[in-house]
Amino acid sequence: MTDERVVPMRLQRFLARAGVASRRGSENLMTAGRVRVNGVVVTELGSKVDPLVDVVEVDGRAVHIADEPTYLVLNKPAGYLTTMSDPYGRPCVSSLVPVDEHPGLFPVGRLDMDTTGLLLFTTDGDAAQEMLHPSHHVDKHYVALVTGVPTEGELDVLRAGVVLDDGPCQPAEVELLGTAERGARVGLRIFEGRKHQVKRMLDAIGHPVLELHRDAFGPISDPGLPEGSWRPLTQEEIHSVRSLVNRAAPARSSRA
Repeated sequence: MTDERVVPMRLQRFLARAGVASRRGSENLMTAGRVRVNGVVVTELGSKVDPLVDVVEVDGRAVHIADEPTYLVLNKPAGYLTTMSDPYGRPCVSSLVPVDEHPGLFPVGRLDMDTTGLLLFTTDGDAAQEMLHPSHHVDKHYVALVTGVPTEGELDVLRAGVVLDDGPCQPAEVELLGTAERGARVGLRIFEGRKHQVKRMLDAIGHPVLELHRDAFGPISDPGLPEGSWRPLTQEEIHSVRSLVNRAAPARSSRA
């Protein structure tokens, strides 16, 4: 990626490429007066910088575009917020990944505090934004322990696209994995990312979630990764992630 630098580039794109935040988050940093270029605060969103010459700082700390972005995956335990800091001092996923070694690392999307499973991290703000964009339809697979045992008819409601209070969901791939002492285990593959979506879907058919685990995010899965542990993505996995991003290029250009 060392030959992909474009000069000059929009400042918010530079910040995203440097792993500071998504482009939208970078715009918020700029308008808040937290970004300086060559010692001068820059708030105008159309501003451009030359990454090879200009000195860019966020909150007084110099940032730059690394030769290669970092990608890693964490098997998140329950009890951790999917955020890099919390004003109330609650446990955050930032304590589980090497943020000192990889400044600018941040999670792609979220898992609820009580939800476990795979959480992707990167320093590539553009890739993260594209993977989360609604038009991209990156699939996520979950295993839920629910109360009771859903019937095939109830699962068909999810397969058809259950209607929630914020509108109909896209059809999900759903299967009953078996019964358990406290209910049943259900596998769901969804193609969008609304807040608390899986829990709300299962609650809508009368089977509230007791436990929830994500075992796949797009092309990334790792059933052998211990809870609370992380690992860097393999080159094959990075290629798969970048392929997803490249597929979204038309949508990216239409929003520029």
